Amino acid sequence: MPVRSGWLSPDGQSREDTRLVSLGALTPTSPVATRSGVLPGSSDGASRISGFTLTGTANSMSATVSPGRAVLQSTDARGAYPVALTEYLPVTFADGNAQYTRIDLLVLRIYDDAYDGLGRTEAVVEIVPGTPAAAPTVPAAPGLSLPLYEVTVPANASAGTGGIAWASALLGRRTATVGVGGILPVTTDTSNGAYPGQYRDLGGVIQRWSGTAWADYQPPLVVETTNTGVTAQGNWSLSWFGARRTRGVCSFTVGLTRLTSALTATAAGTTNPGNVGDELICTLPAGWRPVVESYASASDGYADGAVRIAADGSVQLITWSTSGVIQVGNVLRFSACFVL
Repeated sequence: MPVRSGWLSPDGQSREDTRLVSLGALTPTSPVATRSGVLPGSSDGASRISGFTLTGTANSMSATVSPGRAVLQSTDARGAYPVALTEYLPVTFADGNAQYTRIDLLVLRIYDDAYDGLGRTEAVVEIVPGTPAAAPTVPAAPGLSLPLYEVTVPANASAGTGGIAWASALLGRRTATVGVGGILPVTTDTSNGAYPGQYRDLGGVIQRWSGTAWADYQPPLVVETTNTGVTAQGNWSLSWFGARRTRGVCSFTVGLTRLTSALTATAAGTTNPGNVGDELICTLPAGWRPVVESYASASDGYADGAVRIAADGSVQLITWSTSGVIQVGNVLRFSACFVL
């Protein structure tokens, strides 16, 4: 039998069994209990869980279960049973009822005669048959079992009538378990966390257990600040610079003082009213520059205009109020916010 379990056989276990089912500490559900589930992962990294995948054979009642590893938790006193399926395992579902549809349940199950008195001591993959009905329900999972799939078997289904429509018949029930401290992949899990600070991946969203509820995880907010690195250009001197950045967004304010000669914008009625010759006024430090060219409003308290902020950090005054004059000693101020 390719389904193996460690610490179960009354005759002892082989070294091979021990290697295959060695799992270590898994996701806790109590100080001594482990969450039952399939260990996640796939050979190509494309699937959350590939172990114990059920794949149907077209036009038949048969399917195969893929290799995988799992753990089944019993009572605290009995402990957890590690299980490994090392080969593809064929399973066959009974033909459909003549009148009604039924839902079967495919499970991974532990038999332990020392506790259940059923005369078997082994791990198995088995089919729990449902009851045919006009509105069929899923049968209850046996004790110490892990549901893998619900399989809908239509009325009159058989190999001779086309078998099971596998594409629509399967409903996955596998749950995952991971090493303690690992991020648990889940899809519709409603169970509580085991300890504050436990993490899970719910459909691509990282969540953290607070001790009372799962909440989408937001990493601690890191805000960087600086007031250095701006280089004034030409007939300007730096009065101040203050910048903040966090999570890829930057905002800053710059003040520049006009030095030795006033700057006058062209008058209304001219070819380019408000033109100031795209004067370079400063350069922003690396790491605090926009990825693409950006624009911002500017003012000296008497008139206003606009600046262009290039990806290389250069800042140019590109327009000003028509006939407006930036006098010597006036402070030009501008602010911007952009994605780095």
